[in-house]
Parts: sequence; C-alpha cells; structure tokens
Amino acid sequence: MNASKNLTSESDSDSISNNSQISSVTTGNNEEDDEKQRLIERILELQSTLEDLSNKVNEVKEENLKLKSENQILNGYMENLMNASNSFQSAWKKPDKQ
Repeated sequence: MNASKNLTSESDSDSISNNSQISSVTTGNNEEDDEKQRLIERILELQSTLEDLSNKVNEVKEENLKLKSENQILNGYMENLMNASNSFQSAWKKPDKQ
C-alpha cells in the first residue's frame, strides 16, 4: 500500500507542478493578451485621431480656397475703385503753370 500511496503522492505533486506551470503560462498569455488589447485600443484611438485631423485639414483647405476667392474679388473691387478715383482726380487737377 505504501508504494501505491507514494506513487499517488508523486503523481499528485507532478500534477500540481504541471498545473502551476500551465497557470504561469496561462497568466503569461493573459498578460500578453491584455497588452495586445491595450495596443489595439491605442491603435484604434490613434486612427480616430488621424481621421479627425485629416477631416480638419480638408475643412481648412476648403476655407482657404474660399478666402482666396474672396480676396481676388476684393482686390478687383479695390482696383476698380482706385481706377475710378484716378479718372476723377485727373479731371480735378489744375494744369501746371509753366
């Protein structure tokens, strides 16, 4: 009986040893899985931020084009006013005495 009890004790201790090794491997996998999950979440967050920034850049480009167009219109208007003003000024100038 002692021999079979010793075999059982040895197999139990081997089983416990194997379980703790599996547990540490499983824990290692859980830690790796947790790290992978954190990295995936971070990547998704960064992708979202990149998409937001890209959209903002496109909005700014559109606004810039609108402002350039408005500036061209205003420049043309100012040139027309200045030309009209010059034509009126020449009519008001007195001839120089020589």
